[in-house]
Amino acid sequence: MHLMSAPITTEDLRQRILNKDPLALSRLITLVENHRPGYDTMLDKLYPHTGNSLRIGITGPPGAGKSTLVYQLAKSYRQQGKTVGILACDPTSPFSGGALLGDRVRMHEVADDPEVFIRSVASRDSLGGLSATTNEVALLFEAYGFDIILLETVGVGQAEVDVMHCADTVVVAIVPQSGDVVQAMKAGLMEIADVFCINKSDQPGANLAEQSLQQLLSLTMRDFSNPIVQTVASKGEGIVALNEAVEKHQAYLGSDGQLRRRQERMQKMLKQSVEIRLQQNLWDEAGNTLLEKFSIEVTAKQRPPFAAVDHLLNQVTPTS
Repeated sequence: MHLMSAPITTEDLRQRILNKDPLALSRLITLVENHRPGYDTMLDKLYPHTGNSLRIGITGPPGAGKSTLVYQLAKSYRQQGKTVGILACDPTSPFSGGALLGDRVRMHEVADDPEVFIRSVASRDSLGGLSATTNEVALLFEAYGFDIILLETVGVGQAEVDVMHCADTVVVAIVPQSGDVVQAMKAGLMEIADVFCINKSDQPGANLAEQSLQQLLSLTMRDFSNPIVQTVASKGEGIVALNEAVEKHQAYLGSDGQLRRRQERMQKMLKQSVEIRLQQNLWDEAGNTLLEKFSIEVTAKQRPPFAAVDHLLNQVTPTS
């Protein structure tokens, strides 16, 4: 007689995460990504085991070679005996809503290393270069016990800077002769970068790009002198210097600065979680019915629009 195995509970998955079971990690990431029932309780139970990983964000415009940089950084950290978790945000498919999973294809060599875990997530409706659940999934990585967590964004512009709210150190990758230095002058990438990486520096213009960046940084009021590193990630060149630049930034932050960054990150995550809960509470069946009713009334000018907004808000945050 065939005996059916007992269903796997979230508590089973929690124990398996702490025992470094990659299959359990994959299943819990899916649970968190989709905000399935119980994901928040699971994160709360795992939270005491977080906080011991270094998160490095890799961002920059399309074509800067971010995936190759992540791959080379992972190889470098593995040579140091450190375990690595990679969370790569892929563009969302307009048809399925899922990630295109290109990064796992490009990182096939390190993907075979049992001490490296790679997960591609979909950007979905997020415009900040990362998935809206990046911080939550990164907490799972921390509970799993990775020494290093590499967060790769999709190609971003100056307004898409969510990575600064997820990483301990942000590396902005640019390439020569592409106008990236001019792009970096705008209010986004210049402000979030802790380390600048001029990738593909075997192309003409790398030294000029570095000089331009140095001139721009000299005009900013910063206590920290942002390192500028030239790399050729496709050849593995400059990766040691990039590691050293990250270490320099972490040394500059010190324990107080690192704690402050993590507090800011947690504030961002808590705010986002509250907003998600409020949306879920507001747009239930009753809320959507009321929305349809008010839209008809406002269109017919039977009710002012912002009076309708106040009424809808009172449904989720009733006044005493």
